[in-house]
Amino acid sequence: MAKLYFYYSAMNAGKSTTLLQSAHNYEERGMRVLLLTPFIDERSGRGIIGSRIGLERPAYAFTATDDLLRYVWDQHHHDRVSCVLVDEAQFLTPQQVLQLTLVCDRLGIPVLCYGLRTDFRGEPFEGSKYLLAWADEMIEIKTICRTGKKATMNARVDAAGRRVVAGDQVQIGHNYVSLSRREFELDQVSPVGYRYPDDLP
Repeated sequence: MAKLYFYYSAMNAGKSTTLLQSAHNYEERGMRVLLLTPFIDERSGRGIIGSRIGLERPAYAFTATDDLLRYVWDQHHHDRVSCVLVDEAQFLTPQQVLQLTLVCDRLGIPVLCYGLRTDFRGEPFEGSKYLLAWADEMIEIKTICRTGKKATMNARVDAAGRRVVAGDQVQIGHNYVSLSRREFELDQVSPVGYRYPDDLP
């Protein structure tokens, strides 16, 4: 049975590099893959999956209104597809996560999604929320905080390196720092709204 995979991590953990390596592994065995990336992400150029170590590949740039099940079926009907790989999967809509689930369940094609779980305030992205709920397998790609501990959170910083705690959830091109949850100080930035009591250690 084809599976839906969610590879998640904090920023700068090598998600795109891992995706491109997976694509290479399939193609080295003569299999065709489809690469998808959000239209709104143009850091490496629109329709380009780029890694920080210099690897890059063209990909289909999908918008929030694209039917990804229809897109994959059209491609598969023309020339057999062995795997679908999605970069920046946190930007998928809930409906698109369902469409990719159906790519696995109805078309029998595995789907590998790579993305962040949470934004700069520790809030879950919509796409990630549904991937966490529906994925057959969830794999963490680990990276480290400045303290040397495992980083799980993404802090947004300005050009001077100061923490940014307000703004739109999606702002492409900003600077981010990967932090452990303790260093992130979730109670200081989360809209859930709880302050650590001053009388506790």
